[in-house]
Amino acid sequence: MYLLDFIFRLGVLFAIYGFLWGIFELGITLVGSGRKRTLVEIYIIRGIKYFFLVNVTFLFCFDSIQVNMLEVNRVIFAGIILLTYFVGKLQKNQNRSSLFNIAGSISDRGFPIKQVYFNMRAEIIIIVVSLVAFSFFWFFPEYAVNNIAKWFHESIINIEDTPIFGFIFKIIGFFFLLSMIFKMVNAITFLLNGGKVNRKDDDPNKPNSLSGDDHFDDFEEI
Repeated sequence: MYLLDFIFRLGVLFAIYGFLWGIFELGITLVGSGRKRTLVEIYIIRGIKYFFLVNVTFLFCFDSIQVNMLEVNRVIFAGIILLTYFVGKLQKNQNRSSLFNIAGSISDRGFPIKQVYFNMRAEIIIIVVSLVAFSFFWFFPEYAVNNIAKWFHESIINIEDTPIFGFIFKIIGFFFLLSMIFKMVNAITFLLNGGKVNRKDDDPNKPNSLSGDDHFDDFEEI
């Protein structure tokens, strides 16, 4: 029960953090007068975003509201959820990039399609660096306490406590909880099946259907 509540609150944290970071990125876009960013700039900003997300998540692990869970357990579960979240983001960015390549550079209405920049190596690097930073904070927690992370942490708590916005983000946190449960169940099923994916299309007595990709995907990460 405590674990479910912890995952739920992490979902709320991720949602509010994404909202605050979206405002920050909007400000960067306005300052840059709509100038297109280079691939390096995109991944530097994304790396900073991921770094402070793990920083705020680490601080969240020590909130007094979760006294019923051991600190080490909170940190371990938070690390697993962060890894799942980042991998989901990587897959989402990869899919968006693939769709852009298929669609081409011009939409049906004749307007340019917004280009999606994606680099697998860069994605993996910023994810690994972010998770290493999360582990680093465990051994040197004094570095996790900084003005930027404290501001994000306090702002997230304040927004979560507001009547309207807090309720909206709690709904998102609920769906995040469901997403994590489905992913964990799928992972356990995958391991119990010996690494084999259980698919209905593998039934030889079933008539051939459309492509096996026509299944429902997991809930999209926040």
